[in-house]
Amino acid sequence: MVAVGLGLLAALLWGVHDYCVRVLASRADALALLVLVFIVGAVIMSPIALLSDGWGQFTPTTLGFALISGLFYAAGAYGLYRAFAIGPVRVVAPICGGYPLLSVAFHMMRGGEAGPPVWLGVIGVVFGISLVTRGEAGEAAERRIEAVLWALLAAFGFALTFGFSQWAAETAPETPVIWIARLMAVVAVFVAVWMRGVSIAPIFSLWWTAVLLGTLDTMALMLVARAGGFPHAEYAPVTASMFGIVTVLLAWKFLNEAMRPIQWIGIIGAFAGLALLSLG
Repeated sequence: MVAVGLGLLAALLWGVHDYCVRVLASRADALALLVLVFIVGAVIMSPIALLSDGWGQFTPTTLGFALISGLFYAAGAYGLYRAFAIGPVRVVAPICGGYPLLSVAFHMMRGGEAGPPVWLGVIGVVFGISLVTRGEAGEAAERRIEAVLWALLAAFGFALTFGFSQWAAETAPETPVIWIARLMAVVAVFVAVWMRGVSIAPIFSLWWTAVLLGTLDTMALMLVARAGGFPHAEYAPVTASMFGIVTVLLAWKFLNEAMRPIQWIGIIGAFAGLALLSLG
């Protein structure tokens, strides 16, 4: 189905995005990097959004949902950046990838239905991600609780981001919705930077990285929001949660990180869950 396909494309983009974040996590302050990434995303989207049809379809409620989506996305993205910076990945990634359960719950709260195949598919995807992102017993155990808390923030933030952006996209075009959400995210991180007294000047030396991250992130978010116009839109965030698998595979290929048999089993399990969603 279309929603599943859009989610899978988003997973590929976010997987590359998170691979870059893993490589750069120790080189920049997460909040400062987000400022530049969000600005880049907003600039990229501006001409497309401003020239889009359907601005007249916005209602105060639609606008409110878009703004709320932006706030939650800023929180979720910051949680993701901080969690990956602390690690370990085997702990962080399964928690961040667990947001589909929250997404489906949000969908049901709005009156949607989710039968056994859907829940089995969600569990299959999340369980598969958990296996793929396992690692050896490890370092930084004293910071694990902190990493878990940041990862939980990411999971809740992403689930509510997708829920509210898709809700808004039911009554207005998804591109303006995501653009407004991105502007709200820019404001949110600027306020956070000001409150924390973080200097963003050093981050401009990584402008090329910000362009790449902002482009990947924005395109992936637009794909998930676009699913709001198709049946079973709630499947797109579930499928997009497979970004953790993409990230691990990239690390295995280009950073020579080991892949054990149990992780390959996880990939099979995640795709089995995806197949169940397609049949749901």
